[in-house]
Amino acid sequence: MLRSRNHDLPSPALPGNAGERAEVRLLGAIAAGERRAFEALYRAYHPRLTRFLDRMTRRPSLVEEVLDDTMLVVWRRADRYNGQSKVSTWIFAIAYRTALKALQRLDEPVDDAAAESRASAEPGPEQRLGEQQLRELLLRALEALSAPQRAVVELCYFHGAAYSEIAEIVDCPVDTVKTRMFHARRRLKAELGGRLEDHL
Repeated sequence: MLRSRNHDLPSPALPGNAGERAEVRLLGAIAAGERRAFEALYRAYHPRLTRFLDRMTRRPSLVEEVLDDTMLVVWRRADRYNGQSKVSTWIFAIAYRTALKALQRLDEPVDDAAAESRASAEPGPEQRLGEQQLRELLLRALEALSAPQRAVVELCYFHGAAYSEIAEIVDCPVDTVKTRMFHARRRLKAELGGRLEDHL
């Protein structure tokens, strides 16, 4: 019986509104206790949440734990999704709050020295060196931001979220999102100075 229903599971990878409707149907199935629906949603969100949490927390050792905690909340509270926001907004809001709580529990420093020394996968030694230097420059600049500022930058530039969506995710007014973005941009500009031009 479960197997036959699996073939009817919607794909969250569909474009636009069709993808959003598919995610809403998956959440409904998850609320009904369908494990396969949860697995499908987990697979769809794993890469996106991994990137978001990595950039927000700057602690690779924390990412998988926070991601799993986030998806556990999705599993347990799928019935609480009310449809007033996108499914992605709802899930990223859970991830954001879970990450902040995890960061508050830790005493270790924010720096991730390993991230700065990771080599680019692109071919060619000169290109690899240039990309590594650019990556190190950007990582150092992003690390100067607070976790809430990094979250706003990440959601806006890497996930294409509008300010209104970001406000829902981080649970603050849109004007606060704009203020965080303003300060983040100003801090990044100060951190980068004219150094970015050498790599472009």
